[in-house]
Amino acid sequence: MARKGNQKLDSSPLGLETKLWQAADKLRNNMDAAEYKHVVLGLLFLKYVSDSFEEHHAKLTSEISQGANPEDPDEYRADNVFWVPKEARWSVLQSNAKRPEIGKVIDDAMVAIERDNKSLKAVLPKDFARPGLDKQRLGELIDLVGTIGLGDKEHRSRDMLGRVYEYFLSRFASAEGKKGGQFYTPRSVVRVLVEMLAPYKGRVYDPCCGSGGMFVQSEKFIEVHGGRIGDISIYGQESNHTTWKLAAMNLAIRGIAANLGKENADSFHRDLHPDLKADYILANPPFNSSDWGGDRLREDKRWVYGVPPGGNANFGWVQHFISHLAPNGVAGFVLANGSLSSNQSGEGEIRKNIVEADVVDCIVAMPGQLFYSTQIPVSLWFVSRNKKNGKGQEGKPLRDRSGEILFIDARKLGFMADRTHRDLSDEDIAKIAGTYHHWRGDGAGQYENIPGFCKKATLEEVRTHGHVLTPGRYVGAEEVEGDGEPFEEKMKRLTAQLDEQFKESARLEAEIRSNLSKLGYGL
Repeated sequence: MARKGNQKLDSSPLGLETKLWQAADKLRNNMDAAEYKHVVLGLLFLKYVSDSFEEHHAKLTSEISQGANPEDPDEYRADNVFWVPKEARWSVLQSNAKRPEIGKVIDDAMVAIERDNKSLKAVLPKDFARPGLDKQRLGELIDLVGTIGLGDKEHRSRDMLGRVYEYFLSRFASAEGKKGGQFYTPRSVVRVLVEMLAPYKGRVYDPCCGSGGMFVQSEKFIEVHGGRIGDISIYGQESNHTTWKLAAMNLAIRGIAANLGKENADSFHRDLHPDLKADYILANPPFNSSDWGGDRLREDKRWVYGVPPGGNANFGWVQHFISHLAPNGVAGFVLANGSLSSNQSGEGEIRKNIVEADVVDCIVAMPGQLFYSTQIPVSLWFVSRNKKNGKGQEGKPLRDRSGEILFIDARKLGFMADRTHRDLSDEDIAKIAGTYHHWRGDGAGQYENIPGFCKKATLEEVRTHGHVLTPGRYVGAEEVEGDGEPFEEKMKRLTAQLDEQFKESARLEAEIRSNLSKLGYGL
């Protein structure tokens, strides 16, 4: 339900996820959240593939008379269903849940699934038999996960488990704090990026994809807007090995085909998609990364607009994104606010060159406290290879935006979802995305500048501000409605009030001087 007035958005879809999390968290005992997430998410994955397999097995069994063979692995792969060998099926895990060797049973199941499904090779966690993992609690966790989806065939596998998986990712990110930002971007931030870019057809790329949230939301966007999931091709890369595994599982649990490379790798130093020209790029790179190895890349061909400083990767990421854009490609990504105005180590000159190349399309200043991992304020950047005659939603031609940049100040939007984290409502997201689409010319309404919220600025205006891209500089102050009091009367009242305040100030000053004098500290 969307927020109305001052009502808070109900951010938990059905409450089931919350109950499951609370139950699972009780079983964590003293285990660190970073370690525990692989245990829980690994079991959720096993439940998903087993449920999907059993569902398809029942369907094929009913079609034996028509030539179907429920014991042929290719029958499953043809319908994008993983083949699950007998020893890896959930019923086997459930029947062994109370046995001390349950950890080895799970590890063997993971090995068997990887063996029979090449796309999952080296992806699944296989450390459940380790001595430090309490086997009684592991069995209880299996019983808990076993309750998901039972008796709800229509939505039980992909929808229900996918939703639980996403919810658990967010909760683990919160539990891990700063480290959680390495694998999870808040859902509302991803939704803003996706709704603004509107990826209907083409190649979607994220070179620092974390657990794959950008891709999941892109697929959801296509479904909601009546498109076909097969209309986009997904390419990703992730440098952290365990996070790369999370991404592969997150996409697999939703039946999303993606090319994440054969292994984890650093996009700066080992680009797994060197020839890719993407139609859409969505990304949330690490904020202000200082250990990205930039000093080893001083002569890199990607640095068209200037060599990024070795102590901050922000403009390395920006130029990496631009280098991977197709001729009509657009990119939307998250950067720390410092990138909008910094002049240190040549960053101001790089930003100036990017602005003067007329590829900056839109800048959105986001509210604070959206991220679990940091309180650093962030902005969304949108860059476009073709602002003159590009294509928008469903291939609609866009208006010529050459020489313009749209600035949106969304810092006042959102609501506090809890004591420490802010979230955006559906109306907030629609307001931001709608403003962008109206300005581009592919929205249902007409664009107009709104003081305090949005402004289309010319490159000449941006030059007068020294190529600083902070939206607050351009959108101005919010218009305040008059109170109806005539100007002359208001000035008489205010000056009389000011006179009284001056008199009170003088009285207090005299009293303070007198007191200091009595103490021997006269002024």
